[in-house]
Formats: sequence, structure tokens, C-alpha cells
Amino acid sequence: MALSGTVRILCIAGTRPEAIKLAPILLAAASRADLDCRLCATGQHEALLDEALEDFGLMPDIRLDPLLHDPSPDVMIARFADALEPLLMAERPDIVLVQGDTNSAYAGALAAYRFGIPVGHVEAGLRSHDFDQPWPEERNRVMIDRLADLLFTPTPESAANLEFEREVVKGRCLITGNTGIDALLAMRSRLKLEQPMGKRALLLLTCHRRENIGAGIEAICAAALRLADRGDVDILCPVHPNPAVGDTVQRLLGDHPAIKLTGALRYRDAVTAMAHARLILTDSGGIQEEAPALGTPVLVLREVTERPEGIASGNLLLVGTDTDRIVVEASRLLDDPALHAAMARPSFPFGRGDASVKILDAIEQYFSSGPSDDHPLPFARTWIMDGAR
Repeated sequence: MALSGTVRILCIAGTRPEAIKLAPILLAAASRADLDCRLCATGQHEALLDEALEDFGLMPDIRLDPLLHDPSPDVMIARFADALEPLLMAERPDIVLVQGDTNSAYAGALAAYRFGIPVGHVEAGLRSHDFDQPWPEERNRVMIDRLADLLFTPTPESAANLEFEREVVKGRCLITGNTGIDALLAMRSRLKLEQPMGKRALLLLTCHRRENIGAGIEAICAAALRLADRGDVDILCPVHPNPAVGDTVQRLLGDHPAIKLTGALRYRDAVTAMAHARLILTDSGGIQEEAPALGTPVLVLREVTERPEGIASGNLLLVGTDTDRIVVEASRLLDDPALHAAMARPSFPFGRGDASVKILDAIEQYFSSGPSDDHPLPFARTWIMDGAR
């Protein structure tokens, strides 16, 4: 059955990673006459989101009115969801797309579900299997998957997580790859990424996870100081805007001559830094996906990861936040060329750059085979897994 009219897609995002991973969908949708794809910014990280979108020549179509922010994730989710309701009533999109596991994503899915508007979840099925690590992201993605009608999983492993939960996850699952790889490969093709000729190795350090705030961040900083004292490395550390992170990092690392602290990097600069780095130390989720495609080894500064595919590919090593272990594993990679080469082989466990096309194809197929009116109720939710990376 052909589409009977234009499908109205409303993407909801609030953070920099969401902007990066939704940008390829917005760009790909612009060339399809049967899709009207718009972006609503919640304001969760307004400046960082705008900056990331600018690197793709995009800006939000709609912005929520500024809200009084609260450090509690649940308060933030409730406020965003309530603010989205009048927008959904006015816009009446055919489907709401959310990405990942942020408070904005959960709020968008929750608001759409209340109105019986189908929900598409980009990057569905990731699981650490521990609600506390990371919090609230693990809770958010589990709940979004229970609300979603279309679940776009990046890998077979993430699809298997959803199949295990099929008693409560009722949507249609499709393995598409990760749109973050679409964004990465598109940006890499626009940049000159020749390796620098300096004698000192570049280490890229990022840390911001809520569960690491406090003792974890302090232990990571202690490891960074010991590595900087080697004398043969330079450490680049973009500092997260959360004061609970930034104040600690500035206090502990700000005076070392081999450590450069910056604000959050623009996406194009972050891609350049990842490509030039000899080694990345991070608790970020997105970097765990991107670095394997660039062939840059990563030490994951977390106790568990919802991205085991990078561990299996050999590009990532889970080290936690113990200072001694971070130093030992980083030193091994810096001092052993063979070990470094083994982890530096580029691999693509999260897709090869065509996830956005697959997602939009699936949306078109979904609306070709189902009702095409204003959808007063969600589509019937039945478990159908198709598609392959």
C-alpha cells in the first residue's frame, strides 16, 4: 500500500548527542517528498544542542519555552512532558521520534504515548542491566522501549535484549545500525585528518557520568595526573558543563602543563580529536560507538557498559574508575605497539553509515501498511523483528 499523504515526523531532542544522532535523519528526510520531518528542542542543553546542529547546517524548528531546571531527573522529565503536551495537540504529528536515553527522550516518548501518537525510538535496546549504572539513562531507555511502536536497534545484540523483554516490549523491532556512525562518517569525509607530527602522544579524556561524580571523578583525575607526569603525553580534556563535574576537574587538573582543559568541543573538533588521539579515556556512551570506526583504542571508565559490541570487537576495554588500573592499562597501550595496533584496527560493530536510510524506509513502510488518519489510538503493538545490519 502506498502512502496516502505526507507523514509528519516530530523529532524531540534536548542534548548534544541527540542532536548529532538525529541530524542524519533530518537531513535524509529532507530529500523525501512524502516525509515532513521537524525538530523540537526541549532546552535541556540548549547551547550545546544548537552548536552541534550548526555543524550539520541545521537548527531546531520548534523550541519549548524556557523552563526552570531542576537537578532531579524525574522533575525534569515531568516538566518537559507537560510542556510538550500543548505542542503535540497543536502539531498532531503522525509519529514522534526520540533518540537514546536522555530525560528529553523519555519525556517526548511519554507525552506522545499519552496522546496515542506512535513513538519511534532511535537506538533502542541498549542495556547495562543495572538501573544504577548509568542512572537515570538505563531507566529511561527501558521505559522508552516499553512505550515505543517502532524500535530501531543498532545491533543484533540490542535487538536480542528487546526479544528477551518481549512480554513488556510490544513494538516492532528493526536492526538498523546506529545513526551516530552516519554522523561520524559524514563529518569525517569533510575534515582533513592527517596525523600530527609531534613526538608526544595525545590522550583524550572525557568524564561526566552521574554515577562517577564525586569519588569516581577524583580517581579518574588522579590517574590523569600520573599519566601526564610520564612526560611523553599531552592530555586534552573537554570539561562537562555540569558544575559537579567541572569544578572537580578544574581543581585537580587545571595546573598541570601537560593537561589542556577546554569547554565542550564542537562536533567537528571532537571528531578530529578522536581521530588524532593515541588513546581515549572516557565514560561517554557515544565515544564508545564512534572510536571503533576511527580505529582509536578506548579505555571505558565505567564498571558496566551497555555497548558490549565494542568490547567484543577489541576496540574497547572496560577498566572502571580505579586509579591504578587506569594507569596500568593506559601505560600498556602507550608502551606496547603490538597491543595498541590490535586495539586500533577500525571496526564497525555499530553499523556502516546507512542507519538513517533504514529508519526512514521503515517509517514509510509502517505508514503504508497501517492507518493513515490522525491516529486517535496507537497502532496495535505486535512483535515483528526484521531488517539486518
